Amino acid sequence: MLWGSGLGKSYPPRRLFAGVDVQLAAGRRIALVGGNGVGKTTLLEILTGINEPDEGEVHRQSGLTLGYLPQELDEITEGTVLDATMAGTGDVTAMTAELRSLEARLADVDAPDHDEVLARYGELEAHFRQIGGYGFEAEAHRVLAGLGFAADDAQRPVAQLSGGWRMRVALAQLLLAKPDVLLADEPTNHLDVDSVAWLEDQLAAWEGGLLFVSHDRDFIDAVANRVIEMDGTTAYEHVGGFAEFVVAREERIAAAEAAAAQQARRRAHTERFIERFRYKATKARQVQSRIKALAKLEPVEVPTRKELAARFGFGTPRRSSRVVVEMIGASVGYADGDAPVLEEVDLVIERGTKVGVVGPNGAGKTTLLRVLQGELGVLGGELHRGRNVDMATFAQHLAEVMDPRRSVVEEFTASVGDQPGRNVRTMLGGFGFPGDAADRKVADLSGGERTRLALGITMANPVNLLVLDEPTNHLDLPSCDLLEDALSVYPGTVLLVTHDRHLIRSVADSLIVVRDGTATLHPGVDEDLLRPPGLSTRRTAGGSTGGRTGGDQAEGAPEALTSRSAAAERRRAGASRRQAAHDATADLRKELAAAERAWESAEHRVAELQALLGEPATYDDPERARQVAEDYGTAKSEAMRHMSECESLQRRIDRTAAEL
Repeated sequence: MLWGSGLGKSYPPRRLFAGVDVQLAAGRRIALVGGNGVGKTTLLEILTGINEPDEGEVHRQSGLTLGYLPQELDEITEGTVLDATMAGTGDVTAMTAELRSLEARLADVDAPDHDEVLARYGELEAHFRQIGGYGFEAEAHRVLAGLGFAADDAQRPVAQLSGGWRMRVALAQLLLAKPDVLLADEPTNHLDVDSVAWLEDQLAAWEGGLLFVSHDRDFIDAVANRVIEMDGTTAYEHVGGFAEFVVAREERIAAAEAAAAQQARRRAHTERFIERFRYKATKARQVQSRIKALAKLEPVEVPTRKELAARFGFGTPRRSSRVVVEMIGASVGYADGDAPVLEEVDLVIERGTKVGVVGPNGAGKTTLLRVLQGELGVLGGELHRGRNVDMATFAQHLAEVMDPRRSVVEEFTASVGDQPGRNVRTMLGGFGFPGDAADRKVADLSGGERTRLALGITMANPVNLLVLDEPTNHLDLPSCDLLEDALSVYPGTVLLVTHDRHLIRSVADSLIVVRDGTATLHPGVDEDLLRPPGLSTRRTAGGSTGGRTGGDQAEGAPEALTSRSAAAERRRAGASRRQAAHDATADLRKELAAAERAWESAEHRVAELQALLGEPATYDDPERARQVAEDYGTAKSEAMRHMSECESLQRRIDRTAAEL
């Protein structure tokens, strides 16, 4: 239906890609992957006709309908959410408007053209019914619900929505329109976990052609039946899902490395021959022949295994108290007379834990984060924050508020200041801006590069609490890998809000699920908590929900499904046991948290008195010295008592959990 052949594009002095071939047919769902700045968005724009290639041609089937979801959306400000969504149906919307107009005119039975209006209405209404026109509005409501809109949001003016919600409206419009070919540039960026899972199921059953850019491994593996990788030179197509792509890519790199090594051996052998016989008259012809052969030899290009040299690095933070933040029976919201956003919240976040925060948009994740970060208090219940907690926060707006006139190094220095003992350019090299890349203007950076710079600014100072709100938006797959590795070894506490289920699964050791007016801490990561209630988790052997279609049909694997079902059942059983243990020990853990706070306070008092005993001035007054020594002994005994109490409570918790 749509194909591009030999496509190339340059922005002198840089060449983005050349010789790229893309073919989109019915049932072919292609994921487009590659590093930031290799030209993925440019390729999509060329295929849609927004941009022109320097080389090659794009061909479109006659009568083709094409839908495109860009990363940055033109303003949609007209009408309600439902009106904007229904606009995707084209003729149906126009027919609906005409039917309403005709109905109004039919009310005037004395009008001279009443019979003509009645005839036109009957003809149009019959055609409207035949094409299923009355079902489009119901389908629009279904799509909007799947993308996270509440029922009464359908009549909200689009102009009142934020940019992320307008992007959802644009996506809903495309899904309702069902174009022959859909091109989408990071469609999951503004979605929550529930909406990503729902969209995944919709696109896995897409009957037209689909080409999408994504960094979400789970999403790619569930939707795509082909992967095209752009490497900054050209593109390589792999048949199968993401897992097959990884295997094929490694095989391709290994073959290229072997060919390059063989070529290097041949070149070295030839060069030795030339050097040995260069000045021997009887070998002159052979020497000249080999020199010409070397000049014509095209070097074998070996794809890089690591497209990005970034290494998200962390300094060594100071040690915080064991309990970073605790909420007991807390109500969360805004003191403006409205009902609380969340109620009866019981959470204990301990030092060094990595917590994923998931739930539908609008459920209260942002409000909860503001409380945990100290920006809001609680309306009721208890809130306790630990001592020595140093926090850094990453949010998407950080990538949007940079000064476009500054260079990368100027923006970084302006944000983090001087770092004693650390070279700013060396730090930037660790975040993927080595050498001259640090001198590029912020205005010239891609969305992913800006996100990476914002992450670098966030992580430059050593902190022991890191709050990350959708850090992978616009990042490429290599950057996501490196962020995952960094968070896995990060020594502090992490609160991670993301729709990337692979990142949650790889990094988090517990989940806070925000849903139905409360927030619940779940130990471990239960797969069922990463999908909205009631949404099927079944997958085919190829990784997709539902079957593959057209020429990309794949056979199912009952053994694999059985194995996955058994594994899922074991995970659910384990999660149930952990949840039962968590519930059974809730009161004991509250007692333990209180005892630990008392213990830490006593230890702090011991440290203060010990410091006084080490000061010579203390002994200038014998009576004061005696009192300090006595207080020191009492404080030590108090600290020992609290420590014993903590150990006793911990043993009771362990024993209770073991009995379940």
